[in-house]
Amino acid sequence: MATLSSIDSGLPFGDFRALIERLPPLDERAAARVRDDFGRIEKSKDSLGGIEKVAAWLAASTGRPPAVLRPVVAIFAGNHGIARHGVSPRPVEATRRFVELAAAGGAGVNQVCAAHGLGLKVYDLALELPTADFTMGAALDERACAATMAFGVEAVTDGVDLIALASTGVGGSTAAAAISAAIFGGSGADWVGAGSGADAAIIGRKAEIVDEALALHSGHLEDPLEVLRRLGGREFAAIAGTIIAARTQVAVLLEGFAATAAAAVLHRANPAALDHCLLAYVAATEPGHRRLAEKIGLTPLFDLGMGEGEGTGAALAAGTVKAAALIHSGMPAADTVEISQMEQTR
Repeated sequence: MATLSSIDSGLPFGDFRALIERLPPLDERAAARVRDDFGRIEKSKDSLGGIEKVAAWLAASTGRPPAVLRPVVAIFAGNHGIARHGVSPRPVEATRRFVELAAAGGAGVNQVCAAHGLGLKVYDLALELPTADFTMGAALDERACAATMAFGVEAVTDGVDLIALASTGVGGSTAAAAISAAIFGGSGADWVGAGSGADAAIIGRKAEIVDEALALHSGHLEDPLEVLRRLGGREFAAIAGTIIAARTQVAVLLEGFAATAAAAVLHRANPAALDHCLLAYVAATEPGHRRLAEKIGLTPLFDLGMGEGEGTGAALAAGTVKAAALIHSGMPAADTVEISQMEQTR
């Protein structure tokens, strides 16, 4: 696979465009071996259902037998200039408070990570410097967006083999709705939702902000990376960079409307870009999230009626993937068990 250091287009997005175009396929032979293994393990067809699919996906994504040795939950935190329009019932300071809570070990995601033996990294993406208001101009310029994507690349280090991506940021669901509308069409009302407790008035305001942005940027939305920089935020760009960097060696889990919208940008650029990604769940408070997941072909692993989980759902999904890998490696084949039982009765 081409790396960022081996491609030098001279343009901020040039490296990433080349990487997205040249993404290698997953290792389908590794997945087939896992399916064969489960066929020997299971005495009744489909008894383990989705667990087999998860294990096969893990093998295809990493190119080796299913194993999760260095799992990490990565939460990217960013603030948005559009928050000044009152698109959320939460103050902008809520993003910083969550980051501090997670750093102190008191967030829900901390507890799930402890329960499943997961690493946790929370990235503060210049919270003191919100992105520009995208009803007035682009949220990020090309150089800043590409630099933040490159920052996301660095999350795939230190032998990580499973990375669960999530985000936090006031205004993030409005940005996700805007990206969704830009890529798949429709108005703001088709994509916005209650998010973190918005009432009808705020939801209406979110729809208006999305429509204003679509009108302002209408001549620049054919290019997916332009959609990302104009309508997204730093957490969106970082997540996109992480997804690209993870290809061929790291399996990716996605949580939340923002992470799914960042993934949708890559899917628009290359429909195979998300083959190594699974979706943890869809946010119950964001109908646009479910619609977007369907558009890009991601089926949630579970449905617990959660809203935006700030990493909690990503961690739960990572625990499920770890369990699937252990089931594959730890269960003897059915015919081996039967032979052992026969020998014991002789």
